Amino acid sequence: MFDALAAEAVAAYDRVVGLDLSEVSVDGSIHKAPCGGDGTGKSPVDRAKSGWKWSLLCDRAGIPVGWAADAANRNDCTLLEPTLADAERRGLLADIETLHLDRGYDGDPVLRTCHSYGIDDVVRTPKRPRGPGPRTPKTVPLGLRWTIERTNSWLSNFGQLRRNTDRTTKARLGQLLFAIAVIITIKLFKWADRYNHT
Repeated sequence: MFDALAAEAVAAYDRVVGLDLSEVSVDGSIHKAPCGGDGTGKSPVDRAKSGWKWSLLCDRAGIPVGWAADAANRNDCTLLEPTLADAERRGLLADIETLHLDRGYDGDPVLRTCHSYGIDDVVRTPKRPRGPGPRTPKTVPLGLRWTIERTNSWLSNFGQLRRNTDRTTKARLGQLLFAIAVIITIKLFKWADRYNHT
């Protein structure tokens, strides 16, 4: 039911505003799951406490068009394929021109996955060089990935997603999809009201 709701919200946005799939981005986001259950694992960013992760594929405006959920200790690279497969189910991958990835999506398997879905133009943030000497942090431009970072921030504002107490992947994914549908609906209301500001 929640998958159909989110898919309808995406389709409505595409009809009314129009999805811009010329530049899309993929990223994962890790959150707490204190009650454990299936689809959870030791969080690498929260002292190995129980956590879960979602992976999103967003258009140029940050509208989610593909998603997947799994345990917090799953690498972003392993969630790339199910995220792309979810977008392909809606027939949206053919319009993607460029895919933007962060430095976590490294290696040839990522490129092979993208190419198997017909995405040939892949932009990845370069890895930091390793070697002796002091490591000074350098500013890395987000490029067109800032849109997905913003979308992950929007979704993190939903308390039940940020600290999820459900014990099944299906329930967590349902909550994620409901939040996606709410965000897209708000965007559609703002679009309808775009000329009425005084």
